[in-house]
Amino acid sequence: MRDPDTLYTVNEEVAEQVGDAPVLVHLVRGFVDAGAAGQVAAEHLTEQFTPQRLVTFDVDELVDYRSRRPMMTFDRSTWNEYDEPELAIDLMHDREGAPFLLLHGVEPDIRWESWVAAVRRIVERFGVRLVVGVHGIPMGVPHTRPLGFTAHATRSDLVEEHPMWFGSVRVPASASALLEHRLGRWGHDAMGFAVHVPHYLAQSAYPQAAMVALGQLEKTTGLDLASGALESAAREAAAEIERQMAGSPEVASVVHALEKQYDDAVRAIDGPGLLGEDLPTADELGAEFERFLAQQEDGGEG
Repeated sequence: MRDPDTLYTVNEEVAEQVGDAPVLVHLVRGFVDAGAAGQVAAEHLTEQFTPQRLVTFDVDELVDYRSRRPMMTFDRSTWNEYDEPELAIDLMHDREGAPFLLLHGVEPDIRWESWVAAVRRIVERFGVRLVVGVHGIPMGVPHTRPLGFTAHATRSDLVEEHPMWFGSVRVPASASALLEHRLGRWGHDAMGFAVHVPHYLAQSAYPQAAMVALGQLEKTTGLDLASGALESAAREAAAEIERQMAGSPEVASVVHALEKQYDDAVRAIDGPGLLGEDLPTADELGAEFERFLAQQEDGGEG
């Protein structure tokens, strides 16, 4: 493995302002983020609080441009805009002035171990007391019920107050998951929250999921992240979903079935739980909702 220190640069002037034992929140855009929970949360934080660039990662060493090409804008006769990939850590202060670090941007495509080792050096240099990440995962749950989440951590006592929805499963890795795994092996506290997003909303931005994610970050870290600022966007999203449901008895029927199964599962929480075999599959529910959306698009405004 090459020297991890070659992957990043630190703004030393900003480094002097970090303070003692900050929290590091990581919201890297990666493999799965249903409802854009992590992405919306990251955008919220960068809009609500003034970011100061602390660490800049060398994306040329980490991104495979041909596997996911950045967008460029061609205007008449010239290339005038390039969406440059970015991966960085910013220093921010919450509404009470408490400092925290935000790791955000694109997930590394290559050199995961080197990148994770680089983040470890940053964690140790600044005395980070806790590393926390959030994202969304698709689940067979209705949007009309409170969104749940799956908590995970490097130590079981960090998440002992949260319910466990999964047993042992094997899933494709992500750089963020590897980061948590490795930090635990190195003796650092790290944890995360995967918000349960209804299957049929997984491909769209769902502000409710970001609110739940930010709420858990606030409870866990003690930071005031102004999660309530997303309430207006969440209400608008809920109203749009209800409007679309009102125009499709088929979709409404599927959602009502999910509601019943959800309520039954909650009442029998000691049994199979929300992942019982009676729940519709992602394919079944997604196909139904996609068919409805296609009908809406075909109908147009007329």
